[in-house]
Amino acid sequence: MADKIKLEVVTPERVVANEYVEFVVAPGVEGEIGILPFHAPLITSLDIGILRYTVEGRTEKIALTGGFLEVKGNKVVVLANAAERGEEIDVERAQRALERARERLTKRTPDIDVLRAELAMRRALNRLKAAGKM
Repeated sequence: MADKIKLEVVTPERVVANEYVEFVVAPGVEGEIGILPFHAPLITSLDIGILRYTVEGRTEKIALTGGFLEVKGNKVVVLANAAERGEEIDVERAQRALERARERLTKRTPDIDVLRAELAMRRALNRLKAAGKM
């Protein structure tokens, strides 16, 4: 498998992906990171975003809520706080979460944790993007 790299995406609850892929794009904290087979060793933090990868010519998406990525020995390991494949996402639930976050940010009452609401909104938008709804 000289033209592929092993991708493993793991959360505390489960293994989300475990396959050989042609290309990986990850949401690094300083921007997107592209990884091809035989990439140089690397460890980096991940931000909320979409992990994209190409397998057999099609692009797959996984919504991440942060974590770490390591490239070593033609293998990419993503240790994510939470991760969902695009097709697994409950779009209605993500839409409701987005609406709740937007409402909190619009009202901005003194008891609202603005940072928490902003992060909830980013996570909901990310999930909708991974599901192909944005």
